[in-house]
Amino acid sequence: MSTAASAKNGTWRNWGGNVAARPAREVTPASVEELAAAVRKAAEDGLTVKAVGTGHSFTSIAATDGVLIRPQLLTGIRNIDRDAMTVTVEAGTPLKRLNVALAREGLSLTNMGDIMEQTVSGATSTGTHGTGRESGSIAAQIRGLELVTADGSVLTCSEKENPEVFAAARIGLGALGIVTAITFAVEPVFLLTAREEPMSFDKVTSAFDELWAENEHFEFYWFPHTGSTTTKRNNRSAGPEKPVPQLQGWFEDEFLSNGVFQVAQWVGRAAPGTIPSIARISSKALSARTYTDIPYKVFTSPRRVRFVEMEYAVPREAVVETLRELKTMVERSGLRVSFPVEVRTAPADDITLSTASGRDSAYIAVHMVKGTPYQAYFTAAERIFTAHEGRPHWGKVHTRDAEYFERVYPRFGEFTALRDRLDPDRRFQNDYLRRVLGA
Repeated sequence: MSTAASAKNGTWRNWGGNVAARPAREVTPASVEELAAAVRKAAEDGLTVKAVGTGHSFTSIAATDGVLIRPQLLTGIRNIDRDAMTVTVEAGTPLKRLNVALAREGLSLTNMGDIMEQTVSGATSTGTHGTGRESGSIAAQIRGLELVTADGSVLTCSEKENPEVFAAARIGLGALGIVTAITFAVEPVFLLTAREEPMSFDKVTSAFDELWAENEHFEFYWFPHTGSTTTKRNNRSAGPEKPVPQLQGWFEDEFLSNGVFQVAQWVGRAAPGTIPSIARISSKALSARTYTDIPYKVFTSPRRVRFVEMEYAVPREAVVETLRELKTMVERSGLRVSFPVEVRTAPADDITLSTASGRDSAYIAVHMVKGTPYQAYFTAAERIFTAHEGRPHWGKVHTRDAEYFERVYPRFGEFTALRDRLDPDRRFQNDYLRRVLGA
């Protein structure tokens, strides 16, 4: 299982390799009824329950010493409604399979993240997102949900049915129940033109508001120890389709972005002193390019280099200041950072614990290659992010607790009250939820 989390001798590990758990038992239900029965059986045995997708979270959000539910048999499209323009999909369906299946039907999600290995329920439950001026996270595109609650009953929710559950469960952290199916809004498949080009750090930060306003999807990567960034602008296009030629795509996306990058990470680990020089070379390796393709081929890219990540959402108007503080910190710290820093945006949404809940947001993500000590860098970065009332991604490394979240999420109490109602015995509890939601 190259992309997914692995289980050896009863130990479950996440993709980043930084979380391990030993569940009492694993269940792979083939139907919603079987899943509900597994939840009821766990209650009889006094065990907690957690569902796990592909283990792409860097937090222990899916870890359990109770019953581990693997949803890989709960996959596929249940229903496409062309009048309502929605698609209902089983919770264990990988985003990759959903994207390909939708494209075959001439349909697409409006926006998506940059990797598609995750299951639809894992990605939405943790608030996975891409970048967008008007279009939000994957969860913001949900129109309906089905979930198995703590007593084994099946609850369906939407804006009309159980609206208070719908408001919270779209990004439910696995705390409210186990999601079994999701209905997404879709639209006819469209073309995006991607324009990727290098830009100096000073230029991208001083022109950030214009770049954001002029593009439907704007993001950039800054290479620490350099004044260089790579920018990416994705905008809808009338065509024609002009994908990256296969050989060029392999060279840039596989050989440079994964192969050479992996070697650079190995060299950096062995000799940290070489990292600033490698960063300068890396930041110049990818030249400008423009191509036009269907959405998932533009939004997503393969990630073969394993890493650990922290990402915070700050108010969009604070992003440039936050980033400049991060750059100053790296320059003064003596840290050696070999992985680029990723910057994206999202519009405010109405999901209770979405990182963009009630405010236009910008995301700053810091990474370290798997196996290198990341604590010093992440701790220093987190100090900067929290000073700007940052909200950490639920599936990425952070040290925040319920007390902090109560401060930065106006509707935090709404979520915990709903959890008290739906899961009074804490059937879906684990150490991570105890920390972030309180006991």
